[in-house]
Parts: sequence; C-alpha cells; structure tokens
Amino acid sequence: MLIKNNKYLLVVAGPTAVGKTDLCIKLAKKFKTAIISSDSRQFYKETDIGTAKPSAAEMQDVPHYFVNNLSIHDDYDVRKFEKDALLVLNNLFEMHNVVIMTGGSGLYIDAVCNGFDEIPAIDPSIRKSLNQLYQEKGITALQEKLAELDSDYYKQVDVNNPQRLIRGCEVTMGTGKPFSSYRKKEKVRRPFQVIKVGLQRERQELYHRINLRMDQMIAAGLFEEAAGLYPQRYLNALQTVGYSEIFGYLDGEYDKEEAERLLKRNSRRYAKRQMTWFRRDEEIQWFSPDEYERVEAYVEDQMTR
Repeated sequence: MLIKNNKYLLVVAGPTAVGKTDLCIKLAKKFKTAIISSDSRQFYKETDIGTAKPSAAEMQDVPHYFVNNLSIHDDYDVRKFEKDALLVLNNLFEMHNVVIMTGGSGLYIDAVCNGFDEIPAIDPSIRKSLNQLYQEKGITALQEKLAELDSDYYKQVDVNNPQRLIRGCEVTMGTGKPFSSYRKKEKVRRPFQVIKVGLQRERQELYHRINLRMDQMIAAGLFEEAAGLYPQRYLNALQTVGYSEIFGYLDGEYDKEEAERLLKRNSRRYAKRQMTWFRRDEEIQWFSPDEYERVEAYVEDQMTR
C-alpha cells in the first residue's frame, strides 16, 4: 500500500446527541467526500430509531459507510471493523483527499487511527464462568467485575451491554492484561494523516438535548421498534442503551414511565463515559458544534502545515 501523505482522515468525535451529524454533513459537502460511521450501534439494519442514524435524505446527500451494513445476527467486533474500515478508506482515498469518520465509539476510532494489537485466544471456560455469573447475579455483578479488572475500558463501554462487559472481563482474565491495553501504545503507520476534532456542549445543555432526543425517539416509535425485536433481545447487538431498558419493561420488571426514565438516565450516563474517553486524547481539538466556520478553518490550517 502506497503512503499517501496528502490524504487526510478527519475524525469528528463527541458524545451522543452533541450534534455530530449536522456538522459532518457540512464538512462532507465542503470537501466533496464521504462519511464513515464509527458508531457501532448504527451498523445494524434492524435498529433504526434507537440508534439515531442519519436520515435517508442525509445519506442520499452524502455517501455513508458502516450504516445499515450488518444484521443483528452477525458476529462483529472492533478488530473486524478496523480491517473493513481500512479497506474502505483505501478505496475512498483513490477518489478523495479527505474522508470523514465520525461517531461516539472511541475504541473503534482508536483502532482505525492507531491500530489494535492481536488478542490471544481465550480459554472458553472463562466466558462460561462469566455467563454463569451474569445469569445468577445479573448485570451489576459484571459491571463491578469489569470496573475492578479494567477501569479504563469500564469508563467507555456501554455498561448496559452484558456481552461487551463479558468480553472486557474475559480478555483481562485470560491474558493477564487489561482489555484496554490492546490498543496500540505505539501508533501504526497509516497511509493517511489524521486530524481530530471533538464536539462538546455544556453538560446541562447536552443532557437537555439527550432528553429531547429520547422524547422524539419515543414519539417516532421506539417502543414499537423494540417490541418487534423482543424475540431477539439476547443478541449482542441489542444489549445496548435504547433497547435493553424497553426489554426490561416488556419483561414486566417495571412500568413504561420507569422505562422512559431509564432510557434518558442511561443515555446521559453513556454520554458522560464517552466524554471521559475522548478527553484523554490530546490530539483532539475541541469546538462547539455551532462553530462550523472555526472547525473548517482549523481543518484547512492543519492540512497546510
């Protein structure tokens, strides 16, 4: 693969509901390019309302990759995404000097930008014991175990997704190294340069937007969408904020009002974990989503250096 030093991957990171989509659409039109989603929740065709995918009109205006590219039945992880995204980027850079990557899944962004070390095979008995722990003591036991084993990964992971909690625990237990340590400490050499932009808002403003978005999702049919997916509720892709809370309601654990409260609370908590992850990245230059002109000027300045 040739080193194309005049090629730029523009990463736009930030928490859920901060306003990444609108700004990325503007940037994509400016640079006449495509957008790669690194939001692992948007990969799946069956989950539309609860994952806040770009609208059909937005995807018609600007080519998007890794949105609706998988089924919830597919087995997919960060290593597969790294490989697939690099192949797509190589093709896109034949046509574009700039490609945009956006999302709130920090681990997936890191894998593409910096690489991800190979993880050794894990003894299946470890996963079996963790599954047993989950069945007997519930998700809280998994959360506590991962927080103890790998606090860095715990701060970023969707703590309502038992399969991701189990994966973090089993790798740490099976290798003796935290799962988060498999992110490359030394960057691999990529055939492009990376420019990182982060979007942030005041906490109360962000939380208001999260609550408002959840109200809009509910009005758009989120409960009905989740009910249609209820028979597949044990699939890994559905063990996530926006669906697990409704499955609990459908299981009779609490009423609809409580489900709505949990949807908003867990989304706010997820956003907080996302920001904790991104703030550790010193390469990210932070902006308000309302500062499009400043973002554009910063990106162009970085390209001329």
